[in-house]
Amino acid sequence: MQWVNLLCVSEAEKTILNVDSMIERFSGSPKLIHKTCSTVNGYPSPDISLKLMMVRRKSGCPDYRLQRQLRGQLRLLENDSREVMAVFSELSARLLSIHSDQDLIVVTFKTFEEIWKFLTYHSLGFINHCMENLFLDQSFWLYPQEEEETGIEVYINEKSLNLMYRSLLVQEGAFFVLCPDNLVRKIMATDNEINTYFETRALAEDATGGSVDGDMTMLPNASLEPLIPFHHVFVLLNYCKYYLFPYYTAMGSCLAVMNYESIMSEEMSFQEGDKIEILGYFIECMEWFLGRHVFTGQIGFVKTSHVKLDLPRNKSQDLDFLEAEELSFFSKEKDLEEVVHLLKQTSITDVCSVTRSTSKNGKIEEFLKNFKNLEATQVEEPTTEGKNSPSSPNTEIFPPPEGPCFHVHQDDAQASDIFESLILFLNRKEYDRNFKNLYDFSYPFINSMFYGFSEEEELVSFFRLAREAAKKAGMSWALARLCFLLGRLSVKKMKFSQARVYFEEALGAVAGGFTDLYFVIALYTNLTVIYLTQKNKEKCAHVFDKATSLLMGIPNYICSADLESDILKYALKRTILSQDKHAEARACFLLAKHYSARKQHEEALPFLERFQLLLNDLRLQNNLSKNCYFKLAESYNEKCLPHIVLSCVKVTSSQSPNTLMDSMKRIDLVIRNAPKLYGLRKLRQILPSQTAPYLIQALSSVFTNKQQGLCSIIYLSLAKLYSHHKWYGKAIAYMMKALNSVSAKPEETINYLVSLAWLYILYKQHDVALAILNAIVDSSWSNPHQLGIAYNMLAIALKRTNSTKEAAESYYKALRLSEETDMTHNQAIALANFGGLCLHAAASKLAEHYYIRAVKLFAKLPSVDCGQDFIQVLLQLGCYYVGGTQREKGRFYYEWAFLVAMETSHLESQLQAIKLLCQFYSTVVPNEAQCVIYNEYQLSLARKMSNKVLEGQILETISQLYLSLGTERAYRSALEYTKRSLGIFIDLQKKEKEAYAWLRAGKIYYVLRQNELVDLYIQVAQDAALYTGDPNLGMELFEAAGDIFFNGTWEKEKAVTFYRDRALPLAIQTGNKTTELRLCNKLVELLVNLKAYEESLEYARASLMLSVNLGNQLNERIAYHRLAAIHHHLGHCELAEHFYLKALSLCSSPLEFEEETLYYVKVYLILGDIIFYDLKDPFDAAGYYHLALAAAMDLGNKKAQLKIYTRLAIIYHNFLVDREMSLFFYQKARTFATELNVRRINLAPDHCYKSS
Repeated sequence: MQWVNLLCVSEAEKTILNVDSMIERFSGSPKLIHKTCSTVNGYPSPDISLKLMMVRRKSGCPDYRLQRQLRGQLRLLENDSREVMAVFSELSARLLSIHSDQDLIVVTFKTFEEIWKFLTYHSLGFINHCMENLFLDQSFWLYPQEEEETGIEVYINEKSLNLMYRSLLVQEGAFFVLCPDNLVRKIMATDNEINTYFETRALAEDATGGSVDGDMTMLPNASLEPLIPFHHVFVLLNYCKYYLFPYYTAMGSCLAVMNYESIMSEEMSFQEGDKIEILGYFIECMEWFLGRHVFTGQIGFVKTSHVKLDLPRNKSQDLDFLEAEELSFFSKEKDLEEVVHLLKQTSITDVCSVTRSTSKNGKIEEFLKNFKNLEATQVEEPTTEGKNSPSSPNTEIFPPPEGPCFHVHQDDAQASDIFESLILFLNRKEYDRNFKNLYDFSYPFINSMFYGFSEEEELVSFFRLAREAAKKAGMSWALARLCFLLGRLSVKKMKFSQARVYFEEALGAVAGGFTDLYFVIALYTNLTVIYLTQKNKEKCAHVFDKATSLLMGIPNYICSADLESDILKYALKRTILSQDKHAEARACFLLAKHYSARKQHEEALPFLERFQLLLNDLRLQNNLSKNCYFKLAESYNEKCLPHIVLSCVKVTSSQSPNTLMDSMKRIDLVIRNAPKLYGLRKLRQILPSQTAPYLIQALSSVFTNKQQGLCSIIYLSLAKLYSHHKWYGKAIAYMMKALNSVSAKPEETINYLVSLAWLYILYKQHDVALAILNAIVDSSWSNPHQLGIAYNMLAIALKRTNSTKEAAESYYKALRLSEETDMTHNQAIALANFGGLCLHAAASKLAEHYYIRAVKLFAKLPSVDCGQDFIQVLLQLGCYYVGGTQREKGRFYYEWAFLVAMETSHLESQLQAIKLLCQFYSTVVPNEAQCVIYNEYQLSLARKMSNKVLEGQILETISQLYLSLGTERAYRSALEYTKRSLGIFIDLQKKEKEAYAWLRAGKIYYVLRQNELVDLYIQVAQDAALYTGDPNLGMELFEAAGDIFFNGTWEKEKAVTFYRDRALPLAIQTGNKTTELRLCNKLVELLVNLKAYEESLEYARASLMLSVNLGNQLNERIAYHRLAAIHHHLGHCELAEHFYLKALSLCSSPLEFEEETLYYVKVYLILGDIIFYDLKDPFDAAGYYHLALAAAMDLGNKKAQLKIYTRLAIIYHNFLVDREMSLFFYQKARTFATELNVRRINLAPDHCYKSS
């Protein structure tokens, strides 16, 4: 097994070397290859770098402000690149890496098909717009178009792209190049070299499906340029030799350049110099074209090599290559009622809409002034809805008659009359529009023209009888058409030999007649397809090129065969090899049309893309190019490629002229695809912001009288869109324009004014809103529903101006109107608002009553309709209960709101509810486990909303929660979340957050005793803090780093360095006396614990001075106490006594807390011990002990009393020699000893002195 593996490695290395060698010879740049290539499956795979730059479109200058924002987005997606991978997957590229510091994205390709698609998208101009949709915020699309447009420009390393394309061609094994002598040659990639061949066989043999393994002649390598991917694919199919010379597509007439006497009935005879009129198109790269002899009138096939074009020298030979009827393939109008309906739905603003805006007040005055006039001049006119005007374009005065129908009879006697009528119908020489069903590929004639049969076999028998009758009657065209139908039905049953016989009989029957061109095309096409299917090369050679010429040359023919695509692909190959872009475009169009008619959109797409690229290259027919992009967008939509659809739409917007229908198509495509990018919520869906430029573009179109309503809807949609993104000025401006465009109906005007008033309320211009709303409630045209909304909004405005009584009256009126109109939703809203007003007025019980009534009504309604309003009321009620005493009830309403938000998939409301639940379990009713669970869900919401800032905060919170649990497992979980938050802070370039995250990780490693990592993480944290240049941040971080060791259980001495050498100098430098005091206190405590008394004395004195200067009496007392303790340790007993007495002097009098009394006990006891043991003064020591005893007795501390009584007994027994007092103190000590189970009291002074 090991030998096998070694062998595989060796072969792989050999393959790599061989391919490297081939590419070196092919491209002549070996250094570049080895520098940029990686290997994929043993083949070189260069990386392609895409550099993203924010530029101003007109000037091409970079926009550095937006470039920084773009770099920030790149940085965010650098570690979490799922979105970027999805976009490049649409573009058929494989993401390798993102380098935000260089604004680079690196991709690669593994197959020829991948790079083909990517190059196509790149050429069509989609890459830039895909990057814009990926990296730019939705507000980007709202910027006014009159300003200089900015966007992302993607710069691709063309050299690497070309190198990769060549390497993938080598990987394919055989490919094609264009040589300097204009010959397309085949390249064979062998083991160690590239060999160039061309074939010497005839074109006709190859076209009919012959083998490609003919004689080959090897040529020396030259400067080889590979064909483009699309050409490579279609030249590879049945490759043949062909020289690239410029060929043309033309219309008009031509002149014969030789004499020709035809031997076939379908071919034309002519003399040199005869003028021949071109029927359809003259495509020079085709072998034949169809012409009419000007003098004789004969119609037939003419070889293109036998004529020359009869065109003026100054007239271009490159004419339009599509007829007007063929253009209908692109310009089919779509029913856009759905998008108009959606615009209406999203532009509706109800009482709970969250729109905000601002605008000029002058226009409002004008509307209020003219509002009464509008009512007065309103005259009732008879409605004409539902009645069609006689001149309406939608009314067909002469509807097309129904086509002929024939009953199928098997009995000869009954069938004779039917045969006669059928044969007469089919024997027309010219084309009849009813013949379309006979020729169409989908066999519509079976059900539309014939009836009275149960099986198709009965119809076949009927056609056979009719055929015999037509033959007897000598009706050649009827015979030909009946044979054609029998042949098609035979094809349907896979009886190809039988079909061939019928088609050949039909061809013989017409005997070169071309009066029905559509029939001739259908016949030639079907017969050619049969020959190809049966691989009948000999017969195929006679009709193949003629069929190809008919399909390519005659416009708007009827598709009649499924395998027609094989003929068109052959035609496409000829156009490619002849370098005739016009003919190539026509072939691509016909193939796209062929596949689209069969709903094979996947197969049609490459031809549609190539057709668009050729239109761009030829710079022909702007309108056609735009319509082709729309067709492409629909195809990409079918394939579910939303980024490419939006890019396609963006490209069309830059092409003029733009009609209203064009803009509506763009809006429709954006509405269908943008939500797939951003996951817009379904509940009360807001239009994606990409619609804004197209809505504005639609407004620049010409509106008919009937379309004025659509104009108003567009203005309303823009107002809603801008207000949703907090562009208040724009929202008001568009709402004002909507009012200008509204028809003279007071009901509509009132609706628009209600929306405008709501905008003013939310923008806090309450005076303007009140003026509008008062005009609405005074109007006789306001219906009860409008009045209810107006009163509700009026109350909101009054409440915000502190007019509580008037607000309550308006809420009451709104509530009554909603009850009268049975509008449950509005009634619930009014009740909830009433509850909010009561709470505002401190009537909490009344507020609770109205809130509960509102909740009961909301609970009866479907959550989809009222979910957001219901959630807000539940959260308000929950906050009310949590703020009071019924905390569990508040939690219940929080959870209810959360469940409703989940049911309606409303992310913002879920986030709002979950935040309150997290707060509840962290501060109101602390529960770490529940808090972790809800924070985890909040984290998932932040990811769904792509809110990296919030995600980092939540990760930080979860880390702190795990740290508080205090177990090793919890510490490790905390470390994981800390590292994840650290990654986000780095991406966001939040240096302060990053520094603290590094420090927190170091702290966790300290707790886990992984000492080798602690110093490393602390050092990185310091570097991050110093990078900001903020001394305050550095000071705080150094202190926090010292705290890790100061509060720990080992290596405490490390804290000294952070406090003394790093944090304290910064505190002094910044003049932060409070921090300086805190650091001095920590250093004193730390150094005393480390027994560095001399060093600690300096910081204790500094602490005392700072405390005095700051006027902090508590810190001053602590400083005196610490100084006393240090002097005691240093043997400075008099100084120690002095500072202890200074500390006691700063205590409050009288004593307020037990802690203060206990402090007296401890200090007087220490003073007594100092005087007694150190200064050997029993008399003064007895005085301190008495003071300590008084404090201990006041506190009731038995242990302290036992200790002090023992000290006093010793002094009075051995030094003051007062037996009575000694006995008294001894007895007291003995009593406490008995209570505290102390067995023996030693009164020997020597022992006490020795112990000192």
